[in-house]
Amino acid sequence: MLNIPQLLATELNLKPFQVQNALELFAEGATIPFVARYRKERTGEMNETQLRDLSDRFTYLTELEDRKSVILNAIEEQGKLTDQLKKQIELCLQKTELEDLYLPFRPKRRTRATIAKEKGLDKLAEFIKSLNVKNGASGDLNVEAAKYINVEKEVKTAEEALKGASDILAEETAEKAKLRAYLREMLLEEGVFVSSIKDEHPEGTTKYEMYRDYQMRVCNIAPHNMLALCRGDKEKILSYEIVFDEDYVLEYLESEEIRSLQPEIRKFYQQMLKDAFNRLMKNSLTNEVISEKKEYADIESIKTFETNLRNLLLSAPAGMKPAIAIDPGFRTGCKVAILDETGKFLEYQAVFPHTGAGKRSEAAKTLQNLMEKYKVELIAIGNGTASRETDEFVVEVLQNMQIKPVKVMVNESGASIYSASKVAIEEFPDLDITVRGAISIGRRLQDPLAELVKIDPKSIGVGQYQHDVDQKLLKKKLDETVESCVNYVGVDLNTASKELLTSVSGISSSVANNIVQYRNENGAFKNRRQLLKVPKLGPKAFEQAAGFLRIRGGENPLDNTAVHPESYAVVKNIATDLKVELKQVTKIAENLKKADLKKYVTDKVGEPTLRDIIGELEKPGRDPRAEFQYATFKEGVNEISDLEEGMVLEGIVTNVANFGAFVDVGVHQDGLVHISQLANQFVKDPNEIVKVGEVVKVKVLEVNQKLKRIGLSMKAVSQ
Repeated sequence: MLNIPQLLATELNLKPFQVQNALELFAEGATIPFVARYRKERTGEMNETQLRDLSDRFTYLTELEDRKSVILNAIEEQGKLTDQLKKQIELCLQKTELEDLYLPFRPKRRTRATIAKEKGLDKLAEFIKSLNVKNGASGDLNVEAAKYINVEKEVKTAEEALKGASDILAEETAEKAKLRAYLREMLLEEGVFVSSIKDEHPEGTTKYEMYRDYQMRVCNIAPHNMLALCRGDKEKILSYEIVFDEDYVLEYLESEEIRSLQPEIRKFYQQMLKDAFNRLMKNSLTNEVISEKKEYADIESIKTFETNLRNLLLSAPAGMKPAIAIDPGFRTGCKVAILDETGKFLEYQAVFPHTGAGKRSEAAKTLQNLMEKYKVELIAIGNGTASRETDEFVVEVLQNMQIKPVKVMVNESGASIYSASKVAIEEFPDLDITVRGAISIGRRLQDPLAELVKIDPKSIGVGQYQHDVDQKLLKKKLDETVESCVNYVGVDLNTASKELLTSVSGISSSVANNIVQYRNENGAFKNRRQLLKVPKLGPKAFEQAAGFLRIRGGENPLDNTAVHPESYAVVKNIATDLKVELKQVTKIAENLKKADLKKYVTDKVGEPTLRDIIGELEKPGRDPRAEFQYATFKEGVNEISDLEEGMVLEGIVTNVANFGAFVDVGVHQDGLVHISQLANQFVKDPNEIVKVGEVVKVKVLEVNQKLKRIGLSMKAVSQ
């Protein structure tokens, strides 16, 4: 069997000790964020990406080895396991290759070949094979086949006997791993996807118009095109297939399988091979190729989803300041929720600024009173129905105020999902669903990460084709992204929700619940060691979690940093040597830069960790997210009908795909900046130019109100 650690080191360009130590840490229950941050000495400073690649490939190879064992046992039980076959199976590196080797031995339903064998025609097939050699003797196949006529076994003629023998040989041919591998690769390299819209859908009536007469080589098809074909086929709007040179395929099979020079044998084999390909190989191989391209498209789409989600979760927070959150509405009014500087819900009011002048005046007074009463510093307005009208109303109210709060339009994707969720009901059991939605909008502005972790990532609206990709893989990767972001930023132990704590390294849902319960019963945590008093939070969970949990204003200033408690002793020794009090952590960092780090290296704390400690002590408790920024939408541009070609607008990137970026310019319909319009130079990956949450300036290139399509350009603005 494979030496997995050695293979991983070679494939991933890592040193054997890195692979071995990382795998040992995983086996001990260490999480990837913990290993990346606090075990750099053991892994040779592997980052999260390297660790996840290692973990994924290790899982794949482990599953492959398990599958090999099952297959070897199955073939051995049949008494058909040769030394050569065993070696081939043991050296397999891909599941497809392994399944090709197993195909001839896999239990199968009754086929034409098995029926022919039941009739005793396998001996005739073996006779014909014996003639298929370079200098083989000639033989009259009909004469030999006549010997197998048996009315009881329903073999009435020599022709039927030969047909049965052909079925047996066709199945054998179709199951040869070498042939399947070659043809699969040929389809991947030379095949062409061809699609068409079904007749019942006239031109210009579907969102799949570009696939009406679409052709693209299999090797060149973009992930989003592959997923679009799959979705269009599933919706029964289009159909597609892989077209290739079938004559070439038959020529290849003949060159590989026909050895005899005798015309009769060659003719028999030519017919048999044509049947083998058309009946047994063509559909299965094209389906395998489609599955392979779909799997690749899934992986690439999920990578894009991960990137977008990461950028959204790490969006700059406006800060924990008193806020008014408004969920806009016309007839039903605007739901207004007040939040304090910790995100705590204080008060709710419904105002009706869009139902007449009298109501508008009353709503303005209410809003102004609330802002003055709670000393509001932030105003969050959901970007759904009536958002621009509500934004204009708020501008009117602010004109009468000396101190004006920061007003921001907030993407409310998924807010309705959250407000009806079990999490929201537990948090606000007595509030209306719309009020919960408003609270979520406000908290997103204060701290996007803390609020968005409560929502299923698929509901946040930053992916493409999220319902079409592998759902199990999607969930795994998005959960990893959430975990990575939460641990990168760190969590305030005394204010974090159960949902946020659950994403912290080493903390399960039940332990997160226990932390919140302990906090409610005993008050705020004063130091990290108190965590060990939380039920079910043992030493291992403490080791994994402690460095990612922050305590502001606690007993130990190091508890508000990413310095792990296991390194506290080293920091104290350094402070003593430098004659600096521990609470003056920034001075420790300043002096430590000049000191000889090797002096403080221990068995567990090496130079990489010491460098991290210096960086952390320079800015203790800092938030690694970018500085807050927000878009200002153009006044008077509220609907798609207000747009005109040539307009230059400010907007915010809501989604990034591999073909471009979607930008909200304040008209309830995102516009598309095609990849060709992102920059003046060639752009391979849109993520190199823009990211979700970024404020950008765009120029309107095209407006199609009927199809609700807006074409935008970023490069036109800079020209």
